[in-house]
Amino acid sequence: MSGYASRVTSHRPNPVPRHAVPPAQDAPSGDAAPQRSSWRSAPSFVVRGGMVGVAESVPGISGGTVALVVGLYDGLIDAAGQTLHAGRELVRGVVRREGLASGRRALREVDWPMLLPVLVGMATFLLVSLQIVAPLLEAHPVPVRAVFFGMIAVSVLVPLRLLPGRFRVVDGALLALGAAVAFLLTGLPPADLVDPPLWLVFVGAAIAINALVLPGVSGSFILLAMGLYIPVQQALSDRDLQFVGVFALGAAVGLGSFVKLLQWLLHHRRQVTMATLAGLMVGSLRALWPWQDEAAGLEAPSGSVAATVALALAGAAVAGLAIWWESRGGRES
Repeated sequence: MSGYASRVTSHRPNPVPRHAVPPAQDAPSGDAAPQRSSWRSAPSFVVRGGMVGVAESVPGISGGTVALVVGLYDGLIDAAGQTLHAGRELVRGVVRREGLASGRRALREVDWPMLLPVLVGMATFLLVSLQIVAPLLEAHPVPVRAVFFGMIAVSVLVPLRLLPGRFRVVDGALLALGAAVAFLLTGLPPADLVDPPLWLVFVGAAIAINALVLPGVSGSFILLAMGLYIPVQQALSDRDLQFVGVFALGAAVGLGSFVKLLQWLLHHRRQVTMATLAGLMVGSLRALWPWQDEAAGLEAPSGSVAATVALALAGAAVAGLAIWWESRGGRES
C-alpha cells in the first residue's frame, strides 16, 4: 500500500498492507480500536473539514470526494459509526434503566480530536460558501464548473490508489455500474418548490445526507433535483428554526440508517467499495461539464474554449497538489 493509502486508512482498525492481500480478495480489517488523533492537529482538521463544507455547497460536487482527497474519509465514517453506537447505548441505558456507564464508555471511544474540528470547519465554511461560491456558480457557471471538473477528474485516482488488491474484472464492472448510476442521477432535471412541505424537507435531508458520505454523489445536487436547494438556503439565511430543525432531524435519521453499512463495507469489502466509489466519481463529472443548458442538458463546447480548458487544467493541478501534499505527510496521525 502506498504511503498515501496507509495514512488515509490510519483510522481503520488494523489496516492490511497491499502485499498481504491476495489479488482476488478484499482487505479484511481487524478488531483493534481505531487510532485516535491529536488535538494538535485541530487546525489542519478545521481546514480539511472546511474544504468538505465548501464542496457540499456546490451542486455537482461531493463532500465525500473531497474527504477522500484530504484523507478524512475513513476517519469520518468510523467516527460517525462510533457516535451512533454511543447514542444507542445512552438511549438503551435510559430506557432499560441500566445507567449511562456504557454510553459514556462508547462516547470516550469517539475520535473527538478529529471529529469536532472537522465539523466546525464544515459548518463554518458551508455557511460562508452558500453566500459566496453558490452565487458565483450562478453568475459564471462555465468557468466555475470547468475548475471543479478538473479537480474531480484528477481525484478519481484517489479511490483507485486505495484499492487494497489488484484491479479485477469485477472491480471494473462495479466501477462502470457506479459511473452509470451517478451519470443518471446527475442528469435529473432541477425541480422548483417555493414552499416545500416539512415531510419533504425531512425526506430530502435523509437522502441528501447519505449523498454527503458517498464520493461522486452531491448532496446539494440531490436537494436541487428535489427542489429543496433554494428553500434550504433561504431557511438558513432567515434563521427559520422549524425548517432547519426538521432538516437536521431528517439528516440524523438518514445518516444513522446508512453509515454503519458503509463502515462495514469499508472494513470488510474495501476492494469492491473503492471501485464503486471511483465509478460514482466518474459518473458525477456529468454534472460538472462546463457547457450546459438551463435544464442541465449537455452542450458542445462553445465560447472561450481555450480559457475554459485552461481553468479545468488549473483545477486538476490544485487537486493533484492536494493529493501530493497528503501523500507526503500532510495528515498528522
